[in-house]
Amino acid sequence: MIVTLTPNPSIDRAVTVEALYRGQVLRASSSRIDPGGKGVNVGRALASMGGDPLVVVPSGGPEGTLFEALLRETAVQTRIVPIAGSVRMNISVLEPDGTTTKLNEAGPQLGTADTHALFAATLAPVSAGTWIAGCGSLPPGAPTDLYAQLVTEAKRLGAHVAIDSSGPAFAAAVAAIPTLIKPNREELEELSGRSLTTLGEVIDTAQELVDAGIRYVAVSLGRDGAVLVSAESVVHARSVVTDPVSTVGAGDCMLAGLLHGLSQQVNPANALIRGVSWGAAAVRLPGTEVPSPTDLDHIRTDVIHTPQRDLPVTD
Repeated sequence: MIVTLTPNPSIDRAVTVEALYRGQVLRASSSRIDPGGKGVNVGRALASMGGDPLVVVPSGGPEGTLFEALLRETAVQTRIVPIAGSVRMNISVLEPDGTTTKLNEAGPQLGTADTHALFAATLAPVSAGTWIAGCGSLPPGAPTDLYAQLVTEAKRLGAHVAIDSSGPAFAAAVAAIPTLIKPNREELEELSGRSLTTLGEVIDTAQELVDAGIRYVAVSLGRDGAVLVSAESVVHARSVVTDPVSTVGAGDCMLAGLLHGLSQQVNPANALIRGVSWGAAAVRLPGTEVPSPTDLDHIRTDVIHTPQRDLPVTD
């Protein structure tokens, strides 16, 4: 079983324009809305691929009503924790060449009682071997160590826990030693405090985290795919996407595929291939639409067991 916790979910509106010009009136050629937030996207991707995840989210206000209606349309098993504030709305502006500009709201205030209720809803179905994924930014008022607390409680129950976040909340969670973390290159730079310009530097930094006790460090690298570092292996996988539509949520779909594989106890290389394939398929879809099995038909993912350490990864 895979449970996702998204403390700061959103309604994601994606608007497509021919080109983005600051200060001008632009006509959208298309738009769509989806229920969003990293853990929500992970859950949606898992469900679309035939899994049965549980998505835990806070929700409130007029936007919350819409958010919950959108979630019901996905048929993903969900536990809603009512809050006083209103769910945020994020806007992505998409251009034909795949360029994405994001405008993200901060989100509603989350109080102590709200946090406790979210933890209770997340941990209630958990047993030994369950995967829990804590994903995304924290809303105003949430404690910086929220994910660190989640790691501690999950480990106490014998569950595996994955964290995909950034900033102080991510650093605190990493210090608590989760099973898996999934930073992108910029987030790994922020965590380590140094610039990472080659694949070798990324691998070495990830290896330091594995040596500190984290079982898996998966680093997403955009067009360069992702690398998965563990005590047993270092694997690099990538897919070439020649017709990108939207990168929003692609990293979440990558995490979903990786967790799907690891939860089924496939080897790390095959789990990474699954993750990179799901992420590549998502890039070819509009907004934060998640891929289905048919979207994988034309995705080719190459796996490199001896990564090219001097490969630049600055894009």
